[in-house]
Amino acid sequence: MADISVTAASVIAGTGASTKSGVAGATITAGKIVYRDPADARYKPADNDAVPTAGFGAVFMALNGASAGQPLAVLVGGNVTLNAVLTAGTSYYLSGTAGGIAPRADVTIGDAVVFLGTASSTTVLVFKPIISGVTL
Repeated sequence: MADISVTAASVIAGTGASTKSGVAGATITAGKIVYRDPADARYKPADNDAVPTAGFGAVFMALNGASAGQPLAVLVGGNVTLNAVLTAGTSYYLSGTAGGIAPRADVTIGDAVVFLGTASSTTVLVFKPIISGVTL
């Protein structure tokens, strides 16, 4: 399997979704998974290989694109519409690719297990990230 392919223009937070804003610490595309770097308080792409060393307190989904130093809105939790790349009932996890979203089968030996959410349809992800603290 491979990371899902998210079309940035299709990323829309659902009604009642919890969001916050900050500053990008790298070039970010809407739909990518990010973390807030405690060293400079900026959002950067997250990947499951770096979780144990980067000190992720939480992960978020970028809701807009931004270059380093620009404003960035992130999804904390709730429904998010993506393009039709999901399988209803399937759970998705942080990938080993920076900012990527992958099915559970792609989380392998040496990767940290970071649950992102479950698809309620082919277009909507119920985003409820959990950093399990477990590395395979």
